[in-house]
Amino acid sequence: MAHVQYDCSQGSHLNTINSSASPMGAEQIQLLLHMCKEAKKSAYCPYSNFPVGAALLTGDGKFFSACPVVGDFGVLLCLCQICFFTSAGCNVENASSPLTVCAERTAIQKAVSEGNMNFRAMAIASNSEEDFIVPCGACRQVMREFGRDWVIYMTKPDGTYIIRTLEELLPLSFGPENLKKF
Repeated sequence: MAHVQYDCSQGSHLNTINSSASPMGAEQIQLLLHMCKEAKKSAYCPYSNFPVGAALLTGDGKFFSACPVVGDFGVLLCLCQICFFTSAGCNVENASSPLTVCAERTAIQKAVSEGNMNFRAMAIASNSEEDFIVPCGACRQVMREFGRDWVIYMTKPDGTYIIRTLEELLPLSFGPENLKKF
């Protein structure tokens, strides 16, 4: 697996990794990256002081949250040309550590609770300047429930990121189709 790093401040990268997921344009990538950084601001992490944000994108053609245009009664309206469903989440810690929920799972649960289960991409942000933020094993398995062939953008605060498919992050994985064999 090649280590590919992009500087998203350049704004010219098109998603061309080995994936059958439809390519994302630079504007869509920038929006997804921005939304994961914004979601990080809502993190509840009094124990670790390690805020994480995640933004999730599907091809359903509508924004779910964090759209810059808000209409009457808080209904989110989308007036942009990059209109795709987006769900954002942050980590929520608990004094009982095993009950902590990661940002990635929060975003997925938020999307699923609204009837969306077809995911195209996720971006993850933290304040770690030394390493790209990567999803933990539990998050990778939850992501896997919804397919193998979607892309994950793992970022640093300086705007650089690496891209992997879920298949690359969780090879030889167990998923729903494995249960259909019985």
